Formats: sequence, structure tokens, C-alpha cells
Amino acid sequence: MKKPLARGIDPLIGKLELLDEADIAAFMAELKEREAPTILGFLNQHGYNIAQRNFSVLKSFMQVNYLLRDGIGIKMACQFNGVDPKANLNGSDFIPDLIDELVGRSEGEYELFAMGTREPWLSEGARRLFGGRTFHAIDGFRHAEDYLKFYQAHHVPGRFPIVVMAMGMPKQEQVALYLQQAMDCRALLICGGAILDFSAQRFPRAPLFFRKFGLEWAFRMLIEPRRLFKRYAVGIPVFFYYLVRNALSGDRRMSNWNALKREP
Repeated sequence: MKKPLARGIDPLIGKLELLDEADIAAFMAELKEREAPTILGFLNQHGYNIAQRNFSVLKSFMQVNYLLRDGIGIKMACQFNGVDPKANLNGSDFIPDLIDELVGRSEGEYELFAMGTREPWLSEGARRLFGGRTFHAIDGFRHAEDYLKFYQAHHVPGRFPIVVMAMGMPKQEQVALYLQQAMDCRALLICGGAILDFSAQRFPRAPLFFRKFGLEWAFRMLIEPRRLFKRYAVGIPVFFYYLVRNALSGDRRMSNWNALKREP
């Protein structure tokens, strides 16, 4: 890598679990073997911006067990910090592969939960995402306590819960942390953003060309300009401002995170 432009690595970039394509199978196996409830999150440009504006959101990202790189914005942030960005692990592509790899033909060992969006996309998205397997679903407009009660009402002791959180940032990360604290079994909580909406085909996926080069955001803004204009047309310049601001702040920027460990 080239010499970093930042004085010290951005803590949020340092938190990332950066993987090559060749590392993915081993990473999925690691998730399957963990003995504690585990949170898997994804960081994109929009999430980075939210974290810079709200300390509690930044803290939530720092507390998830694994945080994967999603998109060209975070690729550039890695390079800016002198870190090899490695593979782009877009959640809309990665999560279905992960579920298939974990569950496979051992459906009886697992239980599947979908928490997010609203009907009819909730049930249809979960059905497609989980490959027609049995699942439990609840919409994404409740309080954290409601999701815990829903999980407890359907959890079968001895089974491995896989919980897909599709509430958007930062709610999904905060709810995932709340559930994790209450769980006493092996579990995987996946912060999946719009994964259920995409699975239900509520929104079209970008063509492969856009996804390959980390430009899915550009396609989404083209088809939903009113909803996403602020996130991208305004958010991208703000993102670069935050990168420069954090780079110039140097060691002072790191001192707040001494107590937050990167390791799962």
C-alpha cells in the first residue's frame, strides 16, 4: 500500500474485518464455530457519515463483533488510511451466500428470524432469502424490547438462531446489541440493511457491472433520486470532508477508543 495520508488510522476503518475472496470460506466457518452470540455488520459510506455525526452510532459500530467493507467509499477510506481494502463484501450478495453455507441441509439445527421492513416485502423477502425454509418474521418498526420478546417466544433451546436485521442504520446495530446482551446461546445476528427489500424485489438490484465496481449506490440514486439524493449527492462530499477531518485530528482522534477492542 502507498503511504497513508492520515496521521493515524481511523478507528472505524481499523475495526474492519478485511478479507480477500480466498478468505471468505474460512471466515464463514469461523462464524459457524463461534460459541457466543455474534453480530455481523457492514460499513458503507452512508454508515460512516452517520457514525461521524452521532457518537452513540459510532460506538455501536465499534461494538459489533465483525464489520465488513461494503462499497467503493469505504475502499477509498481504507486506501486513505494506508490499509489494503481487499474484497468488497456487499451485504445483498454476501448474506444469501452466508445463510446457504451455514444452514445447508442442516435446517433442523438452526432457526431463522427476519426482523425488518414491512409486509408484503417482509414475508416475501424472508421466504426468498431463506430459500423457502421455515422462518419467523416481524416488521422493522418496533421497540428493541418487542424484538427480544418475539425472539424469546419463538426460540427453541438447542438450536442456532440466525437473525437477519433489516431495519436500516443505525437502528439495526443498536437492536442487535440489545438482543446479544440477552442471549445465552450460540447465535448470529446479521445487520442487513435493505436485504429483505432486495430479496422481495421491492427495489431492483444494480446490474453486475455496477456491483463489480462498487457503484451500486449510483444505480440506486438513478432509480430513486428523490429518496437518495441527500444520502449520495450531499453525503459523498460530506464523507470526504469527514475523512480529511479525521486524518488531520491525528492521535487525538484515537484517544477516545482505548477501551473499545477490535477483537470479537
